[in-house]
Amino acid sequence: MTRRELLAMASAGAAVKAANTPASPVAMARCSSYGEDLAAILRTMFDQIGGLPKLVANKTVTIKLNLTGSPGLRFEGRALGSTHYSHPKTIEAMLHVMGQAGARRIRLVESAWGTAGPLEEYMLDSGWNVRALTSSAPKVEFENTNALGVSRKYTRLKVKGSGYIFPAYELNRAYEDTDVFVSMAKLKNHATCGITLSMKNCFGNTPASIYGDDAGVGEPNESPTKGRVETCHMGKRQPAKAALPELDPNSSREPGYRMPRITAELVSARPIDIAFIDGVETVTGGEGPWIKGLRFVKPGLMILGTNGVTTDTVGAAVMGYDPRAVRGTAPFVNCDNMLLLAEALGVGTADLKQIDVRGLSIAQARFPFSGAV
Repeated sequence: MTRRELLAMASAGAAVKAANTPASPVAMARCSSYGEDLAAILRTMFDQIGGLPKLVANKTVTIKLNLTGSPGLRFEGRALGSTHYSHPKTIEAMLHVMGQAGARRIRLVESAWGTAGPLEEYMLDSGWNVRALTSSAPKVEFENTNALGVSRKYTRLKVKGSGYIFPAYELNRAYEDTDVFVSMAKLKNHATCGITLSMKNCFGNTPASIYGDDAGVGEPNESPTKGRVETCHMGKRQPAKAALPELDPNSSREPGYRMPRITAELVSARPIDIAFIDGVETVTGGEGPWIKGLRFVKPGLMILGTNGVTTDTVGAAVMGYDPRAVRGTAPFVNCDNMLLLAEALGVGTADLKQIDVRGLSIAQARFPFSGAV
């Protein structure tokens, strides 16, 4: 750990204690299939953590989906939502309960891989019924945040404290022009980061127009066709000059160092107000079909909270891992622990002893994933 990170941890200590005493509660529920009454299950879970109307009534809600990788990449021929994508049925249910709770406007967003085209078209390519999504709440909108989109300019969201890799992020305005930010994720492993839950889902907040491999050097490339490997994963290049450069260009270029830190910074700059993790059906061993050794599994549960760190901490424990594990220990075999890095920035606590788990207990929900003991 670098001197900068030690300073960040020291300065964040008081903030972490204040922000998480007591920590935001996390609810878990059993759900064996997407054919169940998902809306009813979600209502109960929201009631368990304090109620949904007070969170969304008369507000604009932005929901970040998890549509990682091209729609053409399927695992074992299964529907995308059953393996590594957000499932359209959980999205419909979330839209429905939020609409009933009085949400004024709900925007579905994702930085769709390799395109700045309409998000609706990306969903259609994924085999989704876009009309069903649109009719699930009174006012539903769609925004592909991989580029500028409908806005005239990007917004700069600053990382709290000193940060690790970047001091701020240039993002689509949908992430700022909202009252409530929701991360809808899958319960999955990640080949580099160990786990990909509500926090890692926000890695996709970064627009490829600025942070992508074919981003412009000076100005953003508003027609991106690639991912973010060279800029974010490996640090082989800086983002477009529309964004702030790295704090230390001499820092490690290793993905296992960079990606957890960038994830922690992103949830510091744009905190998660509602974290939802779909563990009804998913995959273990990696984040998508491009990872060797992937397996389809059915944990049969859903997880919900109002803090990304606390919710993901519970999620990691359910997967059979120690949420405070250090590098070299599953699931963080080849990376640093993003939960601890986010905790050090004051985002939330990764200490299970401080988290009030409601509904299913961790023991009842436990479903060991790859490498768990």
